[in-house]
Amino acid sequence: MRIIVIADTHIPDFAKALPAALYGALRGADLILHAGDVTSPHVLEELSSFAPVHAALGNNDGPSVRAWGAREEVELELNGTVVSMVHDAGPRRGREGRMRRRFPRADLVVFGHSHIPIDSLAEGVRLFNPGSPTWKRRQPAPTCGLLTISPGRLHTRILDLPA
Repeated sequence: MRIIVIADTHIPDFAKALPAALYGALRGADLILHAGDVTSPHVLEELSSFAPVHAALGNNDGPSVRAWGAREEVELELNGTVVSMVHDAGPRRGREGRMRRRFPRADLVVFGHSHIPIDSLAEGVRLFNPGSPTWKRRQPAPTCGLLTISPGRLHTRILDLPA
């Protein structure tokens, strides 16, 4: 199963559209996870034209994104891997323990909010923030994430997108 993970698209309040460089990654996706701050359900509709989408509700997402189906927390089992998703995982200090307590069954916790790509393993849980494909802030490049999940295996990767 090939899963594209994005967060913090902020369309149309920061960017006008998804970057063209993201479309190549979206083609062939089996599933898309959006870790919040979509800000427009039109983005989720566009993503849905590539693959099914699950979205976490971000702090900048309004009622229209909630009405589309974004939730405060998303929990999925994908090929035997438990994936939990939330927008804001809180401060760096203590994050691993906090996420382990909040999602005790999770093998992987996906989150956004900081726009900083993170792929780390601690306290028995993999934490994964794909960064942002539209608003890189102080990061060297816009990014998204790629998960490959097969029974008993999880492979994670942060993908740099051409600016």
